[in-house]
Amino acid sequence: MSEVNSVSSSVTEDTIKDYYGKKLGCTADLKTSACVFKPGKLPLAVREAIDLVHKEVREKYYGCGPVFPPALEGTSVLDLGSGSGQDCYVLSKLVGPEGHVVGLDMTDEQLAVANKYIDYHTKLFNYATPNISFVKGYLENLQEAGLENDTFDIIVSNCVINLSKDKHTVLQEAYRVLKVGGELYFSDVYADRDLPPSIREHQELWCECVVGALHWKHLYKLAAEIGFSVPRLVTASLFSVDQKEYKDILGDAKFVSVTYRLFKLPPGSGVPSTVVYNGGIDSFEEEFQFDHGITFKKGEECHVKAELASILTNSRYKKYFTISPGERGPCKCAKLDKDPFEYCAQRGSPKGCC
Repeated sequence: MSEVNSVSSSVTEDTIKDYYGKKLGCTADLKTSACVFKPGKLPLAVREAIDLVHKEVREKYYGCGPVFPPALEGTSVLDLGSGSGQDCYVLSKLVGPEGHVVGLDMTDEQLAVANKYIDYHTKLFNYATPNISFVKGYLENLQEAGLENDTFDIIVSNCVINLSKDKHTVLQEAYRVLKVGGELYFSDVYADRDLPPSIREHQELWCECVVGALHWKHLYKLAAEIGFSVPRLVTASLFSVDQKEYKDILGDAKFVSVTYRLFKLPPGSGVPSTVVYNGGIDSFEEEFQFDHGITFKKGEECHVKAELASILTNSRYKKYFTISPGERGPCKCAKLDKDPFEYCAQRGSPKGCC
């Protein structure tokens, strides 16, 4: 299997389970900033939902970026590598009582914390019945965990896919369980180069989601092989590994935490189209930032290229847009294979997590 599809390392699943189940007691125990999330300028509804999550769940949270895309109400969401359940409980609040959230994780200790607070959050959110569940399973075999084809509107993952050696199978499984028009919205760590095999053997840096990182360009190759839309960069931030013993191992390699969105679209769908954003997405009433370079303003007539037209037509975003034939108004387009390191440099991004 090629470097694009898999990453060779002797680090085992048991090592990772032990790291997150026994070695780490709380967020402060992490050795690097790769899996540290800072809320930043999240929408108010997201920040309020995070504040509602039980303290024990928050204290055992390990993630590198926000995984709360817009327009979640009433949707079905799967969180790959849900850990203690923080993102799932935030999503539980955002999807509302008519939506449903499933968290999947392989670590018993993390699942125990997540399951412990289902009733607590159900009552806190004033839901008649829980809209959330947690299952034990592996990213590479979602069917074994009982997750069937074409089930979810959205899949999220927060700094977890890097823990798998077989990235191709993980993304292929995500594609399988998404509905047509569904979205994979995830954050993870990427490198500015192909890392040498010797570096990938470092157990602690692997468990911290650093040395399992792909060169960012490889994600585009994987997405194309599997059938996803072209990955769209949403946001990115550089981070540094400052400990001398780690810096000596990593050498000149640089790392960035990136949030991407990919869609499962019908084959051959989409033609250039004119679109108007009508508002209606909570927290994005006047303008909706779709990716790093495209923002739709309410009431503005513009046109989009074929793939984005297909995304807007087939996804949950359809009800928020008027879509018609032709190419009227300015073109809403952005560089799709955007270098995240270049993006950070252009924005003057401070070092830190996204």
